[in-house]
Amino acid sequence: MKSHTLKKIAFILLMLVAAPSLFAHALWIETKATGTKGKAQEVNVYFGEFSENDITKADKWFSDLKDFTLVLVSPSKKETKLTTKALENKYQAFFTPDEDGVYTIVMHHTVKDVYGTMKLDYNSSANVVVGNKNTGNNIANNSNKIAVFSENADIAKKNTKINGVASYDGNIAKEAKIKVIAPNGWEKELWTNDKGEFSFTPIWSGNYMVEYAHTEKSGGDHNGKKYDEIWKMATYQIAVK
Repeated sequence: MKSHTLKKIAFILLMLVAAPSLFAHALWIETKATGTKGKAQEVNVYFGEFSENDITKADKWFSDLKDFTLVLVSPSKKETKLTTKALENKYQAFFTPDEDGVYTIVMHHTVKDVYGTMKLDYNSSANVVVGNKNTGNNIANNSNKIAVFSENADIAKKNTKINGVASYDGNIAKEAKIKVIAPNGWEKELWTNDKGEFSFTPIWSGNYMVEYAHTEKSGGDHNGKKYDEIWKMATYQIAVK
């Protein structure tokens, strides 16, 4: 058997082993749900397996994942690109609010390498309420193609229903599968209704992760490699008191 054929088989076997681990991981944003005008707000971006509290060190992120973009959208829809700094297990940024309303932080990255026959597209967002929620408190301020949002994330409490909405390609995501991961790793799958809405009632305090993944059957060429599908993931963390 020729060496190039052996290499090809080895690569396929490697992808079969690596794929489950890879797709168990996600990028997500952590920041406080409220902020104050004139005071610096800390924003952190993590990569890893949230349900297992497994955080990947910043210098171990695969491919060019570290080249993600992080954009701040003010309540009045002014966009500012945030500069991040690599720390041991995260990337960190800061911004100082100067408006009242809800700020939206948007993270996006399409991975340079094609994995198997799939192009990977990571998305995450977070919201920060400053003063009031009169402006900017909607999913439309998120520029990502795939997104999750909750208008009451800043007041999330144990044993109180949390309402959310999902969108895809600028439209509400009807009958979309949503995954909610509790602080202890417990997971629950939900489905949005015909208005793109979903809800759940947290029974523990702590950080919850809401994930919305969608595989688009679309082929093409990405950096010189063929792909048959585009895998898109959106994450949204909610801190429950």
